[in-house]
Amino acid sequence: MTTLNQLLIAEATEYEFKSAVEANKPRSWLKTISAFANGVGGSLYFGVSDEGVAIGLDNVHKAAKQVSELIKARIEPAIKKVVLEPQNADGKDILRVRVSGGENTPYYYTGDGTKIAYYRIGNESAQAPAAVLNELLLKGLHETFDALETKYRFSDYSYTLFEATYKQKTGFTIDKPRDYRSFGMLMGDEALTYVGALFADQCPIYQSKIFCTRWNGLKKGGLYVDALDNDEFQSNVISLLTDALKFVRHNSSVKWKKTGNGRIEMPDYPSEAVHEAIVNALVHRDYMIKGSEIHVDMYDDRLEIVSPGGMPDGKRIQDLNFDDISSIRRNPMICDLFSRLKLMERRGSGLRKIIDQYPKDAAPSFRSTEQSFVVTLKNLNYGKTSTSDDTDDDIENDIENDIDIDIERNTAKILNIILDTPKITQNQLANKTGLSVSTVARELKRLRESNVIRRVGSDRSGYWEIVK
Repeated sequence: MTTLNQLLIAEATEYEFKSAVEANKPRSWLKTISAFANGVGGSLYFGVSDEGVAIGLDNVHKAAKQVSELIKARIEPAIKKVVLEPQNADGKDILRVRVSGGENTPYYYTGDGTKIAYYRIGNESAQAPAAVLNELLLKGLHETFDALETKYRFSDYSYTLFEATYKQKTGFTIDKPRDYRSFGMLMGDEALTYVGALFADQCPIYQSKIFCTRWNGLKKGGLYVDALDNDEFQSNVISLLTDALKFVRHNSSVKWKKTGNGRIEMPDYPSEAVHEAIVNALVHRDYMIKGSEIHVDMYDDRLEIVSPGGMPDGKRIQDLNFDDISSIRRNPMICDLFSRLKLMERRGSGLRKIIDQYPKDAAPSFRSTEQSFVVTLKNLNYGKTSTSDDTDDDIENDIENDIDIDIERNTAKILNIILDTPKITQNQLANKTGLSVSTVARELKRLRESNVIRRVGSDRSGYWEIVK
């Protein structure tokens, strides 16, 4: 006898349960049919309780007829691939309705005086917000946002950075305007596409932005100072990548330890992981969400990169096995240009490369909602003053001595400058000492807690005073 568990193990797509066919209230399950058709497909099982127990249908063939008629009457446009399969599980008659992902999206539920498109978010069917609906409309037209024509004209913009980067990375010179057309950046003689606009020196796309912040502590906001450093970048996507990487480097530190014939550097964050995470945000973000931007938030213990738009297929990445994730590109032309510029690989291995840069006990985390995608990278040096795997006592002593010397040098630099300029800010201290803003903040905190210095007056208009 076939069991329900055996049926579900064979199920390769999503599924949902309904105890009965509610013919008088079909919206309760037709929204799931709409969502499956708008996504990657799935199966709806009738005669199964919410807990996944087969309870059966009184007349499975009558139920199949009702379901078929209601799908035809209430879903627009018509879904081409719907298969109704009466089955027996655990000795009960149930009905499986298998829906394939459609090509003519969006598929709407029409009834009750409404016309609504649904999509899957996690294991639920929800009304598609404007950003998702726009993506479904483009999918139905077999278009992507980055390939759409804009109102901007090619002759009004320059591409100095793009052409120089292409020359540096490939050794070839851009052939204008032929290469711009072949790259999908130009339609005809003058009309830029969105990908063309995003790579222009004077990028006119307002939401092509990255906000970078180095927060004071482990969360947004702090006891004395909310942010140690922040910057806002609005530019073309190549400049955004460069500026964001510089911000992270400026607000990170690199520890090192001696070895027998040299030293090993230990950065807070693996540079390749940071690069891949920011590239992933730039090429896969949803540019159709007006007023949106990428956020790079640095804390003492972690780095978070938040980009607008969830997974293109509506799934939540935290629910998936990374080895089974297929590469779905929201902006294939942007991805193609980043690949041509050798800023990313074509084979869609960015997330795996991020994971591989970290030890297993400090693995990065990924989280998505319908509106955002978040990558969290751990600070590998947080809470550490030396490495736990050193076995040579002399090396351990050298590390500790090096750290003590660095602290003394940093303290001397900071105190001398405060003595000369009591009203100096943390950012100015960082510039004068050559230390990162996070290092200056850490040293100031240590000196305050040791009662070496104190702050007189407010953070904005006060000054530093040396106590001892």
